[in-house]
Amino acid sequence: MKTSKSILVVFVMALFVATNLNGQRKKSGVDSYPTTFHTAKIAGLDIFYREAGPQEAPTLVLLHGYPTSSHMFRNLMQDLSQDYHLIAPDYPGYGRSSQPPMAEFEYSFDNFAEIVDTLLVQLQINSYSLYLMDYGAPVGYRIFEKHPERVEAFIVQNGNAYTEGLADFWDPLRKLWADNSEANKKPLEGFHAMAGLQWQYLHGVQDSTKVSPDNWHHDLQHLTRPENNEIQLAMFYDYRTNVDRYPGWQKLFREYQVPTLIVWGKNDYIFPPSGAYPYKRDLNNVEFHLLNTGHFALEEKGDEIANYISKFLTKNKIK
Repeated sequence: MKTSKSILVVFVMALFVATNLNGQRKKSGVDSYPTTFHTAKIAGLDIFYREAGPQEAPTLVLLHGYPTSSHMFRNLMQDLSQDYHLIAPDYPGYGRSSQPPMAEFEYSFDNFAEIVDTLLVQLQINSYSLYLMDYGAPVGYRIFEKHPERVEAFIVQNGNAYTEGLADFWDPLRKLWADNSEANKKPLEGFHAMAGLQWQYLHGVQDSTKVSPDNWHHDLQHLTRPENNEIQLAMFYDYRTNVDRYPGWQKLFREYQVPTLIVWGKNDYIFPPSGAYPYKRDLNNVEFHLLNTGHFALEEKGDEIANYISKFLTKNKIK
């Protein structure tokens, strides 16, 4: 009888630990919600987006970087869908969204932000947290400029808003910004060739076997469309407009003091941690984590990032 009671106690304790592991909350009675796939018509374009989680839950808008798409959030959406409503769109020319001809559409961060903002309005989402990664940072901060009162939190993962974060990697792009010539464009094409894609996903990781090669093959599906090379080069050139806006974004950070979680791959050569530290200068409520991985931190540290997000949003009463 005593042995049976001991077994029961161990079982109950194990169940308690399992259901509360790493601060994960079990409110809804299900482990996760399935991700669903949608297309919205915006400015005549088909804009693809992934959605998961209960619509009445707090919304996280997941904004992808170069050269990928909403595919980068596939695992995070499952990890967080029990407690959050998640929206992850593809920008025009990326993933499964339309790729209008450059003669008919200006590929710019301004236009990407306008399209994402219109999607959120269409979906009647009026408050949200922003997950900002790589290109997602300038897209998201433009939305923040327009609707600062709607943003409940920032989750910044290798997303820059400070000149300190533009280190050696950016030298050839600075040449392009100074002179948008074919001679300065040509060397940059290698970033979205196979070897360049693999480097972006694998540089700085601790265990490359945790990074699915499906990632770069998935990216190649849009990168090899006719004219997509020119679209990527246009976005490289337009990135200069983000640098001009950094001081304005920093001013808004100081004014609105949005709770901010930094989860940064510290081995990232593209956006090194020198771009992460300055957020502490302007924001008072910052939780700061440097992770031992590279640019696409979700590939190797996805579970860890999901747990940080869940605990951070709960601590800040975004639940």
